[in-house]
Amino acid sequence: MRLFFSAMLERYLQALSVEDFGLEEPSATRERLKDRFPRGATRRMTQLGMLIGAALDELDPRAEDAVVYASSYAETRALESYLDSFPAASPTLFQTSIHPSAVQQALITRQHPVSEFFPITGRAHLVAHAVQAALLSPVSRVLLCGGEERGTWLLEQKVASERTYAFALALGSEPTGAIARVGLAAVAADWPAQRFMLTEFCDALRARQPVDLVAAPGLRFSLAWL
Repeated sequence: MRLFFSAMLERYLQALSVEDFGLEEPSATRERLKDRFPRGATRRMTQLGMLIGAALDELDPRAEDAVVYASSYAETRALESYLDSFPAASPTLFQTSIHPSAVQQALITRQHPVSEFFPITGRAHLVAHAVQAALLSPVSRVLLCGGEERGTWLLEQKVASERTYAFALALGSEPTGAIARVGLAAVAADWPAQRFMLTEFCDALRARQPVDLVAAPGLRFSLAWL
């Protein structure tokens, strides 16, 4: 087996915001973050929308930035609440369950433009594909964000996250002032890919642990702290 060195993508991690909120309930998140958003806005936002919005705030989004958003389950609690309202389905909960994604909630609330927006979902190879989208963007700075809401009964069905968390990275092309280097290299198709979940990526970011593995078929992902 051999590595194809000719196809290497790389950016530098310039700023990072990451938090693991564990079992925090949406009502507690709303109360904790209500002053971070325009008055009354959090009543129409999901838990993940508030968390992603707060994480992005730490990076001072700019109109020329691209945004890549990764989540396996997205608005879990909103969907659970809507389904719990049957058979008398709640119109309000229906509206919440189909609300724009967490990133859109945060940006629309502030009427904040960005140059590109790529929402990406998946499971075992989600991190590699989200990083690939971020590294392929032609703009000078990319904000890579992601997160999950902890499920309740959907968790019992194994279709929800076990904990609530959110992160956001600012990835630039220059090494000056960088705290880490993020890379993606092409490898031979017969290299076995490992499961590298979004939760594991969040843990590596929080603990500032290095990562070097084949995170998707044909893609070797590396995170090296400087």
